[in-house]
Amino acid sequence: MSETLDTATLDALAEHFDAVLLDVGNTLVVEAEPGTPVGELVPEPLPGVVEAVRHLASRRRVGAVTNAAVMREADVRALLARVDLDRHLDVVVTSADAGAAKPDPRPLTLALERLGVAPARALFVGDRAADEAAAAAAGTAFRATDAGLVDALVRAVVSREGAFANAAAGIRALDEDAVHAAARRQGVLTKPSGSLGRLEQIAAQLCGIAGRCPAPVPTRPAVAVFAADHGVAASGVTPWPQTVTAQMVANFAAGGAAINVIARQVGAAVRVVDVGVAGDLGDVAGVEDRRVRPGTADLSVGPAMTARDARAALDAGAEVAAALVADGYDLLLTGDMGIGNSTASAALIGALTGRPAADVTGRGSGIDDAMLDRKTAVVAGATERVAGYLDPTSVLAAIGGLEIAAIAGFAVGGAAAGVPVVVDGLIALAGVVVGAALVPDLPARCIAGHRSTEPGATVALDHLALAPVLDLELRLGEGTGACLAVPLVQAAARTLAEMATFEDAAVDRGPAMP
Repeated sequence: MSETLDTATLDALAEHFDAVLLDVGNTLVVEAEPGTPVGELVPEPLPGVVEAVRHLASRRRVGAVTNAAVMREADVRALLARVDLDRHLDVVVTSADAGAAKPDPRPLTLALERLGVAPARALFVGDRAADEAAAAAAGTAFRATDAGLVDALVRAVVSREGAFANAAAGIRALDEDAVHAAARRQGVLTKPSGSLGRLEQIAAQLCGIAGRCPAPVPTRPAVAVFAADHGVAASGVTPWPQTVTAQMVANFAAGGAAINVIARQVGAAVRVVDVGVAGDLGDVAGVEDRRVRPGTADLSVGPAMTARDARAALDAGAEVAAALVADGYDLLLTGDMGIGNSTASAALIGALTGRPAADVTGRGSGIDDAMLDRKTAVVAGATERVAGYLDPTSVLAAIGGLEIAAIAGFAVGGAAAGVPVVVDGLIALAGVVVGAALVPDLPARCIAGHRSTEPGATVALDHLALAPVLDLELRLGEGTGACLAVPLVQAAARTLAEMATFEDAAVDRGPAMP
């Protein structure tokens, strides 16, 4: 499974960028062992590179920037000419030419000056954190070659377009004035200071999200249950057949699942969204069709999906959130369904938090010890494969799931609309971990509905600095824990908004507390 540099992608690159700068080692050619004499260097192009650079050069100006301390431009060009790359490069800058090495921005700045291109209209593609830092310092866009040059160029395009990109651009930090106003108001309400505990913290967070104090009491909650299948289900990580995903989606649509019952109890609407169910849903009414593809590939043997797939699922989630808010829903809850999704979620959480597989892998739907060992090994292999990746979207595409991506987009979409997002258990938290890696201000606008018994959930909560509202030993998913937290979120907002103050109620405040 690989990306292609098609005409549409080339057109989009030309629209966004006037020049593309490329690192050399591990971006264009296989990097030589340190200390290899210049005379012994043998350039070996990476797969698809020569054709990609040729296509790029037909549309935009292309240059190479490399940390070669003992080679000048002519030396690098002579090597690249042996593999038909030199003739496509308008400029080559080495650290010896620039007098500095990346992460210093001077090599990039010199290349752009020679090209006559503004930094904001350039893209730099490289494979190391030093490349990313140099691009940031130079003011250019950056994409990592996590899955190759073509994949990086595709991500450079898709990351700038669509509902997710628009929503991500609209997220801001919490309104600290509103948060502080909530704290002051809590201090004058008819109760001992701090006596409502976590409800007071949630109320303050709601004010920060709304940008005013008191925040409006959410009265129209809605849970979006995103459903998708996982190829990894075939690798021995779950006892449940994949057909159960489609069957449960039909159950959700008919109103017979746990999430439907609990949603009815708390007055939440349920939206069922197919973003990647492999099975045939036929003419099941009540399922929104936003299917990106019929399930992911097996992440234990290769990439789960392409970067385009991942972005399409992110967009789908953001679009669902925007539609719900437009329909008047003021509290968004995450839900999920997908056989095998606890494996993908554990892998994502492990990869993006740096925690080992044993710390994030649990029994999911109730697997035995042998299957847990297999599942942990799969998670370990997946996280090891993406250990050097720099772009969270690359990690998501390689080892994630379509419904997890949609949840990330849903959370970002809700946050951008100024609506609180109540997050469910393991799968939802994996989505928010992805979302937070892409949009750092996201967690502050999310409320953790509960603490799942899955170990990866606690790792994710700690990573996101989210304190769960409930701890009921749940591990079902579907959005059940998020729904159960709704009355408490509403109570937090209502107590801040409707309790009388000491002055209004003519109640003595008692002795001042230290």
